[in-house]
Amino acid sequence: MKFVNPKNDVAFKKIFGNEKKKEILISFLNAVLDLRGNKEITDIEILNPWQSPKIEGLKYTLLDVRAKDKGGVTFIVEMQVERAAGLRKRFAYYAAKAYSSQIRRGEEYPKLNQVIFIGILDFEEFENEHWLNRHILVNTETCTQDIKDLEFDFIELPKFHRKENELRTVLEKWVYFIKNAGELEVVPANADTPALRSAYESANHFGWTPDELEVYEYWGIRSQDERGKLQASFEKGEQKGKQEGIREKAVETARKMLSDGLGTDMIMKYSGLSADEILSLKNPPERRII
Repeated sequence: MKFVNPKNDVAFKKIFGNEKKKEILISFLNAVLDLRGNKEITDIEILNPWQSPKIEGLKYTLLDVRAKDKGGVTFIVEMQVERAAGLRKRFAYYAAKAYSSQIRRGEEYPKLNQVIFIGILDFEEFENEHWLNRHILVNTETCTQDIKDLEFDFIELPKFHRKENELRTVLEKWVYFIKNAGELEVVPANADTPALRSAYESANHFGWTPDELEVYEYWGIRSQDERGKLQASFEKGEQKGKQEGIREKAVETARKMLSDGLGTDMIMKYSGLSADEILSLKNPPERRII
């Protein structure tokens, strides 16, 4: 048996955004938000259900999952594989836009309902050891949550280290599925709920159509290309930083040797700077006062 990788955006959308298998998303949301009893989600409307996008239009396709429960609460669930500039602001923008778009100009504010953003990150974003970080608006004086309209929950996959035999909660089993399903060959024993079994069934490579697999593989290649560009950019910046560091060290060495009264030839030998560069250190350009 072979499974698609749920961390692939296309696979994630097909698995969690399938309106014919809403039990998957419902179970995942209840687990992440720790909803129990009368607070548990029992039904949900998927606002942008999965449809296999054509490759030529894929870059314009939103691959997050959006849903609304019977109480009007909107959920945005997004898989993010790579860190990008301004990512936290983008998350905030998406949630704020989903919140404000619930009413039109002139309509009453009480019609606005809560928006919950859930980000699944394949990198470490926050400086703590917790793999689940929940962000809410809290009164700093009383530590009470008086404004509940926006909530952000983040799952950082690299911080999740539990093995199959260590899984205890339903949430841990969902996170294990997202992080590891692409490398498994059989459905693990911990898939012990109908929703989890349905998720593994949806991830079964042999249940996908050729068109869906083409889009899935295309998106995987594209993600690898983007990851390669980011790595190349990082390495280029790192190399530039090293060169600047070497240059600063050479200048510092030359200045010390100049202060000790050593000659230009000696300074050139041990600093690697040219005669002109050493001369400029001896006679820095005059600063003009405007």
